[in-house]
Amino acid sequence: MNNKIKLAVAGAVMSAASVANAGIIIPAGDWTIDINGNVNAFANFTNYDSEATQTITGAIAGKEDANGEDSVQGINTGLLPAWLGFTGTTRQNDVDVSFTISFQPNVSDNGAMGDVLTPLNRQAFVTFGDKSWGTVKLGKDLGIFAGNAILNDMTLLGVGGGAGKSGAQTTLGGIGTGYIYPSWKGQISYTTPNMNGFSATIAVTNPDQGNAFGTAGGGTTTNNAAYQDRLGVEGQVQYEFTGDVAGKVWASFADYEKEASKTETVYSVDNDENANAWDIGATASIGNLGLVAYYFDSEGMGSRLMGEQAFYNNSGSMEARDVDGGYVQATYVIPTGTKLGVAYGVNNIDKASGETDSELVKKNDRWTIGAYHPLTKHLNLVAEYNKIESEAHDSTKDSEQDTFSIGAILFF
Repeated sequence: MNNKIKLAVAGAVMSAASVANAGIIIPAGDWTIDINGNVNAFANFTNYDSEATQTITGAIAGKEDANGEDSVQGINTGLLPAWLGFTGTTRQNDVDVSFTISFQPNVSDNGAMGDVLTPLNRQAFVTFGDKSWGTVKLGKDLGIFAGNAILNDMTLLGVGGGAGKSGAQTTLGGIGTGYIYPSWKGQISYTTPNMNGFSATIAVTNPDQGNAFGTAGGGTTTNNAAYQDRLGVEGQVQYEFTGDVAGKVWASFADYEKEASKTETVYSVDNDENANAWDIGATASIGNLGLVAYYFDSEGMGSRLMGEQAFYNNSGSMEARDVDGGYVQATYVIPTGTKLGVAYGVNNIDKASGETDSELVKKNDRWTIGAYHPLTKHLNLVAEYNKIESEAHDSTKDSEQDTFSIGAILFF
């Protein structure tokens, strides 16, 4: 499977199946075209134990609906959306050149006609380079900070959190309960050649000019957009090792500068704030045993999506919230070829300076137990149990949900 489709690759890596090394390969003159991707679907059964009147801002765990129903069922994709990717590669003038374009159709929605949700469009980029001097990438792809966190999450083959809504495009996996979503970003990046296992990447990323990067939140103020007034910067260093114990160690960072909208008079004191984050992680494979450990720390980056619950309006000043967390994960392949896994992840959200909102989420955590069975070379059957808990800074308020999921994911 072509390594340009990053999430599909990660799914293959996490699978107990022996996934093919490539998708559908088509020679085309000077080019080699690789058509690849996945299709997956899961039946999800979720139960809540908190009432509809419960209020926790930024909670991952859900609650019963307005009719008092404490359970919901649905058929959705999991964390990894259904995927169709096209990658072309060639070598010209001693330079390796490639392009990748992908889109992500839906397997379910709640519309009467069944076609409400539009496909996602997550990748469109070109790369060029050589193993002697590195690779340049231009276009839209997965963000660098927290990218390895999601790519090594075992729920990439399954569901994780966020399964309590029928007909959604994807679930959350460990997003918000172990790491922040790296998002899909326009970027210009440079990656060094592999130097005996060591490599590094540095990139500038597209500055978001809308609400997606930073509804300020907090208090009674709404629609407090946080804009970026310069390119973002992200980077990573990584070392991969082989042998009886194989794996990798990495560290990454992200740095952005936010500015509240000039039309938001609520920010009359200070409307500029820096947003930054760093992480460190490691994977190890020892025979049939796989281990992952990950930790991150951030300021003004958000609790789940980048920018979500990132800031608080403190009497006209935009104050950043601190969020940290991480996850640990262990998997083991039993003689049948089935991969069994267990993981625990948590995101901790601190109040900003001067903040008094007791309904702000303090902690989102998740326990996952999963079984991933290779029925064929490309097809995996999946069963998962996820327990999600959200706790507010007001210790009397907490939400819990339990989700059982069963389904399948096919890579090609």
